[in-house]
Amino acid sequence: MQRFFKNFLPHIVTLLLFIIASLAYFSPVLQGKKIFQSDIVQYTGMAKQHNDYREATGEETYWTNAAFGGMPTYQLGAKYPHNYIKQLDLTLRFLPRPADYLFLYFIGMYILFLILKVDYKLAFLGALAFGFSTYLIIILGVGHNAKAHAIAYMPLVLSGIILTFRGKYVWGFILTTIALALELVANHFQMTYYLLLLVLIIGAVYLVDAFRKKMIPHYFKSVAIMAVGALIAVGLNATNIMATKEYADTSTRGKSDLTLQPDGSPKVESSGLDYEYITEYSYGRLESFNLFIPGFMGGGSGDALPDDSETREHLLRMGASPQDVNQILNQVPVYWGKQPIVAGPAYIGAVVIFLALLALFLVKGRLKWWISVAFLLSLFLSWGDNFAFLTNLFIDYVPLYNKFRAVSSIQVIIELVLPILAIVGLHQFFSSFEREEIKKKALLYATGIAGGIAILFLLLKSTLFDFTSPYDKFFIEELGMPFIEAVRGDRMSIMTLDTLRSLIFVLLTSSVLWLFMKSKLKSMTTLVILAALLLIDLVGVGKRYVNSENFVAARVVDEPFQKNGADLQILEDDGYYRVFDATTNPFNSGRASYYHNALGGYHAAKPGRMQDIDTYYLSKGDIGILNMMNVRYIITQGRNGGAVAQRNPYANGSAWFVENVMIAENADQEIRLLDSLNTKETAIVHADFASELPLKDIQRDSTATIELVRHQPDHLVYETSSSSAQLALFSEVYYPKGWNVYINNKPASYFRANYVLRAMTIPEGNHKIEFKFEPKVIQTGSMISLGSSVLLVLLIFGALFYNYRKQTSVKHKDS
Repeated sequence: MQRFFKNFLPHIVTLLLFIIASLAYFSPVLQGKKIFQSDIVQYTGMAKQHNDYREATGEETYWTNAAFGGMPTYQLGAKYPHNYIKQLDLTLRFLPRPADYLFLYFIGMYILFLILKVDYKLAFLGALAFGFSTYLIIILGVGHNAKAHAIAYMPLVLSGIILTFRGKYVWGFILTTIALALELVANHFQMTYYLLLLVLIIGAVYLVDAFRKKMIPHYFKSVAIMAVGALIAVGLNATNIMATKEYADTSTRGKSDLTLQPDGSPKVESSGLDYEYITEYSYGRLESFNLFIPGFMGGGSGDALPDDSETREHLLRMGASPQDVNQILNQVPVYWGKQPIVAGPAYIGAVVIFLALLALFLVKGRLKWWISVAFLLSLFLSWGDNFAFLTNLFIDYVPLYNKFRAVSSIQVIIELVLPILAIVGLHQFFSSFEREEIKKKALLYATGIAGGIAILFLLLKSTLFDFTSPYDKFFIEELGMPFIEAVRGDRMSIMTLDTLRSLIFVLLTSSVLWLFMKSKLKSMTTLVILAALLLIDLVGVGKRYVNSENFVAARVVDEPFQKNGADLQILEDDGYYRVFDATTNPFNSGRASYYHNALGGYHAAKPGRMQDIDTYYLSKGDIGILNMMNVRYIITQGRNGGAVAQRNPYANGSAWFVENVMIAENADQEIRLLDSLNTKETAIVHADFASELPLKDIQRDSTATIELVRHQPDHLVYETSSSSAQLALFSEVYYPKGWNVYINNKPASYFRANYVLRAMTIPEGNHKIEFKFEPKVIQTGSMISLGSSVLLVLLIFGALFYNYRKQTSVKHKDS
């Protein structure tokens, strides 16, 4: 028992400290408050229908009618059978959100440092450096939970890989498999993709090292073990991965069938996203210095000028009232970088940057090289359009790179690797294996580089930088050049203060290490001071962007959208219809989805064909297309500023019979024929589905009826009556990968019409038509997940038994 406490008590105490730190930073959660995250607000709107369905029925629906006319719930929090790895993830995230993600940051990095054989006290310091990195805090503030989730498990994946390469095959296999499975649970494949790039860099560095040391067999044995673990990890997440892939192919992330733009010009054929969309958020090369100086480019887009700002004084001198001054200042961009919007700087910390520089002169071997390569590649790729050669190279030749936007996001790799380098370097500095002369030179070089950069900026800032924002032109026209000169003066002041701040932290950190080296400070005292400096540095900046003001009463988060007059008016109608919210960008808002079956919605990967409909018609004000989508209500702005629901008397209803058919030879013709089409009488059918039409001309039956009699998100029931075969159109999105149709309980077939709708030929007579969403991908994926779970348990027990027998055999030989 005494040995147990000696070995594990430090880690238990560290774990408790991580819990305390997580709750302390997000202390309002202890009062029952919740963080208000803008992205999660939209997600809540999108997910409400199927969450309500689950709560009411106890069953899972994998289809929602609340967004984009209908879409799968695979990316909206769907729950899958036999997803046991998800249960493990939920167990680890036992703290209230977002403290749970901060705790994951800490514990994952702590384990990695222990695997790297760093003393637990330094590992604790490194975990704090990673977890409190400003970017990782900011993404929690805005609601990028899936991104934070994926980042949090990255250190665990690296731990398993390093352990395996170190020859600890059993534990390396177990940790790699479980960590990668947890990484995939996060369901943010862009972050996982960036992790894969880092792993490939590590693999290449280890391969070169293995070749030099003539350890190629060991290298490939390690790779084979990890490959098996990766396959099992994928299997554990099979349902999510397969369902996501299936949907992605039909979304804006997949390949479009259109070859022409709405204006008739050729569309650039691509299997991924457009270059402009990918590189819209390109990190500025100069902006890279905000890794070291938080206010280097003003901070975030929403940062406010100080109360004693030069701009405020200028406006007051011009005779503006205090109210007008505040209104103007709220519109002035303090951030002067070129990205469209930035929540805050990707500040890693002056202390961490300084320690990383120190490490470059102390750390040798593989770790230094893979971190250096990863840092440079991530930085260059984050520049996007500002380093177009490399960006184009990756878009054109690196598989899947063109599937992801916001190239600046790859800087998460920098946030990951620099704290690792910094703490390993500090470990070297504290060790007795390194000569004092080398430590002294490293300390002087690091201080000279970091401090020199800061001093250079302080002395030559007005010469090196113009502090000009792309939006300054607008303010020059409106308020004159003297106003902008005052704004630029304030931007320079912000940069000056934060540069001085970083310089002070560099000098303090350097001085503490110098005193330790001269035996003026003991190691524990040194660590306590370094921890204090690091926390003051990182938490001080993090609190600028995520603090108690971000928290609100739980009810505000749980019910983010309050009913307005339009909602109340629409909800009096208990029929089946859709709603189009014209008071905002309907394809970038989840508000209408919270209460209604909305035609719009909010999602990073919108249904591809519905996005095409928006691009060609809805976004241009052509709302004639709403009739075929059964939009009964259009929400508009009333005279008094409130929302008003206008009833659309021309909506086609949930289903109808048509008299005429026009055959489209390709997708371009198919979507263009919808222009000014009378969708109640005529259908557009692609040539690929011509064989599904009635053999003879459609005979008009004025007495034919089709009526929706029951509806659930994943089950629609219609009753029809006609004296001859009829072509029926349904105001439901065509999605063949899961929707099945039955006529009188017997399987039938349906096809696509009007570019996005379902259609089918219905024989004469009285019939019951049922559409059921029965995605095979869920059934298949669930069985793979179950099999992978069983296989993993068997392999773990088998590996542990083999390891036990091996150790027992060694003991017998020794005795």
